[in-house]
Amino acid sequence: MTRRSRRYLLVLFVAWIIYILSGQRTYLVSSLFNKDDRILLLTAHPDDECMFFAPTITALVQNGIKMFSLCLSIGNADGLGVVRPLELKRSLAVLGVPADHSEVVNHPALQDNIHQSWDPEVIANVLKPFVEVHNITTILTFDERGISNHPNHYSLPLGAAHLLYNMPNIPIRLLSLKTVPTLPKYTGFLSPIITNIWYSFIVNPRRPVFVAGFKGYRTALQAMYQHWSQLVWFRWLYVLFSRYMWINEWLPVHIA
Repeated sequence: MTRRSRRYLLVLFVAWIIYILSGQRTYLVSSLFNKDDRILLLTAHPDDECMFFAPTITALVQNGIKMFSLCLSIGNADGLGVVRPLELKRSLAVLGVPADHSEVVNHPALQDNIHQSWDPEVIANVLKPFVEVHNITTILTFDERGISNHPNHYSLPLGAAHLLYNMPNIPIRLLSLKTVPTLPKYTGFLSPIITNIWYSFIVNPRRPVFVAGFKGYRTALQAMYQHWSQLVWFRWLYVLFSRYMWINEWLPVHIA
């Protein structure tokens, strides 16, 4: 192969990578969500929405689906509980969630604590009125490993499932964000490249997947910038390398 041919192939390869990264893509999403849905994002702390769920929020909002946010703590672990709800409000505005579609809870049994899980019954009791007032049709939250194994995170699907178990006549869906192993969790911008190749050419997806492009990643960064109290050095590393700034894979939770 000549040098000129190698350069030509390199240019084609770079152009292909840019194409993959440039646009937002979804897999098995249109069959699950529609414009009549009213979707609640249930989080534990201010900044969860942009650190873990931004690809989903931005895609659904862009498709005209009504998004709601319920955060079950003010994030007061470091004494910043006065500031963090305000940061969350600004972050949600960047992501496209209206202020009147969001609420932050300050409950004595639901305080930000990395060493303590939350009672599912308490979560269900706090969640129920929000779900009823806003006619929620789908709840999105963490899975049983909570992405980072934070006990507040993995308490949420238990609480949501507890609520839905006791509301059998109301057809509300529950989906949890898939926790991936440590290595793929920090593949950064390689994540959308690998995911798009995997689901476009190798296997058919069996669950909803949201893949952000450059624009979506930039929006997630802008939302994270609203959380100035949290922008310590390791969070800069997180936003650079985290898969969750680019990719969200969702698992349906079956209520038994």
